[in-house]
Amino acid sequence: MLWTLLVTFFKIGLVSFGGGYAILSVIEREALSQQWMTSVDFAQAVTLAGMAPGPIATNSAVLIGYKVAGIPGAAAATIGMILPSFIIIIALAVFFFKVGRERLLSMIFYGLKPMVAALIVYAAYRVGTNGQPLLGINGHTLAVLLIFIFAMIGTMKYHLHPLVVLSVSALMGIAFFM
Repeated sequence: MLWTLLVTFFKIGLVSFGGGYAILSVIEREALSQQWMTSVDFAQAVTLAGMAPGPIATNSAVLIGYKVAGIPGAAAATIGMILPSFIIIIALAVFFFKVGRERLLSMIFYGLKPMVAALIVYAAYRVGTNGQPLLGINGHTLAVLLIFIFAMIGTMKYHLHPLVVLSVSALMGIAFFM
């Protein structure tokens, strides 16, 4: 089991372009296909992982690994998740040091930005609806959308501190889902 966690999260770490939120759908697919978690368990794990300090993808790996195989599982999933980034960053540092700023490289990065934004929106949709179809709006989905709207307006329009938005969102979650 430890080897499976390590290899699975190593593969996920290899394709983690755009940060943790962009890769959540891949983590969810693996966790569900390996039968490590249900959709509801995964949504709860992502919520907890998002509240903890550090990258959400790594925090999700820790939680999944812990659920599957305790502390050794958490360690295996974490190592699997961060090892590819470590290797890639070292290789890129050597590459950029030698190549410098090439126009082709800039164009590639401009092309990747919209893809990363699309993956983040998809991850938010999957976590927000627990994998349910958007047209099948129920009370749970409606409550999640209200919390989302509050968080967006509070952050973007009123420039509320993220801790205030986080705290009020948690209280709204308690009120809606108690």
